[in-house]
Amino acid sequence: MLVYEGIKSGFIEDVDLGIIADKIRNKYIEVIKKRPSAPEFNSWKNSMQYMRGVLSDNDIPNNIGIAIEYNIPPTGCRIDFMMSGYKQSKSNVVIIELKQWDKATEVGEMDGIYKVNTFTGGGMRDVNHPSYQAMTYANLIRDYNESVQLEDINVVPCAYLHNYYFDNDDTLLSNNYKEYVEAAPLFGHNDVLKLRDFIKRYIEDGDEGNILYEIDHGRIRPSKMLQDSLSQMLKGNKEFYMIDSQKIVYEYALRYAIDTVASNSKNVMIVRGGPGTGKSVLAINLLVELNNRNMTCFYVTKNAAPRTVYAAKLRGEFTATHINHLFQGSGGFYEEETNKLDCLVVDEAHRLNEKSGLFQNRGENQIKEIINAAKFSIFFIDENQKVTLKDIGSEDLIRKFAQEQGAGIYTYELDSQFRCNGSDGYVAWLDNTLEIRDTANFDIEGFDYDFKVFDDPNEMRREIEEKNKINNKSRIVAGYCWEWPTGNTRNDSNYHEIKIPEKKFEISWNLESGEAFAIGENSINEAGCIHTVQGLEFDYVGVIIGDDMRYEDGHIVTDYTKRARSDNSLKGINRITNEQGEEVANKIADTIIKNTYRTLMTRGMKGCYVYCTDKELQEYLKNS
Repeated sequence: MLVYEGIKSGFIEDVDLGIIADKIRNKYIEVIKKRPSAPEFNSWKNSMQYMRGVLSDNDIPNNIGIAIEYNIPPTGCRIDFMMSGYKQSKSNVVIIELKQWDKATEVGEMDGIYKVNTFTGGGMRDVNHPSYQAMTYANLIRDYNESVQLEDINVVPCAYLHNYYFDNDDTLLSNNYKEYVEAAPLFGHNDVLKLRDFIKRYIEDGDEGNILYEIDHGRIRPSKMLQDSLSQMLKGNKEFYMIDSQKIVYEYALRYAIDTVASNSKNVMIVRGGPGTGKSVLAINLLVELNNRNMTCFYVTKNAAPRTVYAAKLRGEFTATHINHLFQGSGGFYEEETNKLDCLVVDEAHRLNEKSGLFQNRGENQIKEIINAAKFSIFFIDENQKVTLKDIGSEDLIRKFAQEQGAGIYTYELDSQFRCNGSDGYVAWLDNTLEIRDTANFDIEGFDYDFKVFDDPNEMRREIEEKNKINNKSRIVAGYCWEWPTGNTRNDSNYHEIKIPEKKFEISWNLESGEAFAIGENSINEAGCIHTVQGLEFDYVGVIIGDDMRYEDGHIVTDYTKRARSDNSLKGINRITNEQGEEVANKIADTIIKNTYRTLMTRGMKGCYVYCTDKELQEYLKNS
């Protein structure tokens, strides 16, 4: 998705007329669906003048392609500047990461993390090495854009720090970053001629922007999923490029863990991140690296579904004992000695419970017990994904128990989007539409994400089945409005618990034995619930919204009485009604129901299809 596109001659004219930043801003609003900040607008005015100077070379053809602010699907990352053309008939694209820096201070003992006074950040910020950033962005394009692969388009990254004067022993050029700089060369204020030569090394003939058009309209390859790459990750292979805030959080977590264990102290790290921001990928990378450094480190999650899928994927590669050792539930630490473990990496921390055990009668609080058990604990959290009354994980509680145990507290946030085709706008639109929080996203038009509302669940099912034929990565899910009976029927996909008679639609809940729902070959014949899909991802997801969420009098309303009696996620709501009143109970239930559908509707990396039993809600979603 390109914000600005054209050819060199048009770009230079726009710069000379003083309208380049205005053109970028107007297109940015149209494409990204939000207004750029004033510093970001000013950075375009500044940087494009420098790029105009770089391109003022008669040997760089006037008809080479130019693109500004290219959004890389399926991420939320944007490339500052791209050029396209030919070299001896070879299609080449040069991508340039533009930086406003005038100096950079290396953060000690962390790979490629710097503190800079950024032009757009309004103060000192932690950032990635420019060459690392350019290199990972180029790798993302190579990995995910099918046109780049089929057309054999060569993608060449570099970074241009046009305000920066390099010293002879500059930290950015240190041998520690030789790998990055060789992959994506660095150019400073005095390197205009060198940058021109770099561009001409790959582009000698213009292409009228055709190569950039192919990239922008190229089919996006299926994204890697964590469950498919887990085995190779545990063997030490790099399967995912950590980008932007992911890389920064990873390096800080690694440093805090090493320092905490070495000093025999206690620290806690809280990492906030919405759907698809890479929390689980980051958690697994840390699990692998910390174990490689001979630390006792486990991956912890309350939700059994991811652990079941991981175990199935790793079966035959690792022993069951090793798998169960690495991937643990959240309820096993209530009797653990203080600081017995080096590190605990807690994913989906919002799902943690107060009590543990089969009958929820053991221990005091899982957050407290995890912090007690480990010298260093990392909590990955998104409080908008709490989906049951028992979900008590919150940043405030983590802070409370950390302070009680004398632990230091570090807080970070992930902001890069890897799901929903990298569209932060889709998640913001969804939050606004479901009235979870007010955002500036009032409509979904223009988002690079396949969102459809169906009048007939059978039609939605057929579409999901077609998508699933590609790679078995599409599923139907539903709100918990249909009973989940016990007995032999739970192992029979021909027994259909979910029924919508007026549409002649029937489907079974996911089976309780046999294949894991997320990866099973026959799971397309079943519907998953929140507990079988949270923490996992698919290419496409079809969501059946039941009677527990409707649209009335211009607002989203929820009704917990329409939930199935077998639904334990709201078990205890009647007691809350009796003790605290109906208004309090309704507010709590409203949050859980909306969070449930928000979570279900963000499981798809490429698309979300929806059917609503409430016709007014169906029309509202269609027109939103």
